Amino acid sequence: MRAFFEMTNGDERYMRRHLDLSDAFMTGEPFKISLIPESQKCEVLSVFIHSALDRSGLEGLPNLKLIATRSTGYDHIDLEYCHSRGIAVCNVPVYGDNTVAEHTFALILALSRKVIQAHNRARTGDFSLSGLQGFDLRNRTLGVVGTGHIGVHVIRIARGFMMRVMAFDTRPDKRLADALDFEYAASLDDLLPVSDILTLHSPLVPATHHIINRKNIHKMKRGALLINTARGGLIETDALLEALSSGHLGGAGLDVFEGETLIKEEKQLLSNDYDVNELRALMKNLVLFRHENVIVTPHVAFNSVEALERILLTTALNILAFEGGKPTNLV
Repeated sequence: MRAFFEMTNGDERYMRRHLDLSDAFMTGEPFKISLIPESQKCEVLSVFIHSALDRSGLEGLPNLKLIATRSTGYDHIDLEYCHSRGIAVCNVPVYGDNTVAEHTFALILALSRKVIQAHNRARTGDFSLSGLQGFDLRNRTLGVVGTGHIGVHVIRIARGFMMRVMAFDTRPDKRLADALDFEYAASLDDLLPVSDILTLHSPLVPATHHIINRKNIHKMKRGALLINTARGGLIETDALLEALSSGHLGGAGLDVFEGETLIKEEKQLLSNDYDVNELRALMKNLVLFRHENVIVTPHVAFNSVEALERILLTTALNILAFEGGKPTNLV
């Protein structure tokens, strides 16, 4: 039996064109073991980013053989426990390099040209220009943290805007830098003070958790913009709030943020299901969202028609390959 969580009606229709779902369980809800009928029969589990798959939940699936996450990241899955039980985990390694990169620049342009403020003012009938002056991207320095598929596409777009590009990656690729005409900084600390805009494109692993933090955020250029379309945990929220409130940072564009899974429907926010630490995280985010120079989108950088089709097709192929004895995209 296969179980699919966080599925839309459109997702289900697409999947039915590629998989036999006659005995599958499907829901739009995040993973919860109690939702699966006859959970002991479940052999394949497919989820998206808002389903936390930890030991306590997975222990209720004794016959589980495969987890097919419909995402590139897999920090929501307890890999150590899965490996100890012999549960295979596969992901969608490439689906939205251009999609996420384009959203990254949507945030950059909205901040650099004060698009949201201008739009809100014009809607009230106020067409004055005071306070709406932006800045050109041409000849500005874009700092790119992480030069994987998405980071590289961001660099390509930046070069189209005639920006200077500096990057940091633990595995610099000189041939790539020569081909796209950018430079690698020797360290993150070297990248921060030269970047007019810093954009993050790293996976969330222990080494990158709070890669932007209280110790280094003030090394960034005064008035710089900080963009995150990767993972919320890359930025320490307290540090970001302090840098914005003090005026050290000129703004932030966030498609992801710490504690984003706590932001739910209003009726759930009014429930008693949160502990003190979760409530603190929620309050910090509410304060963050109120900053005029912060643009927040609800983890939608991946959300284009083409990218979603690539995600679903790759997931279906991952499941078929595993069941055929030739697993692909294992993590």
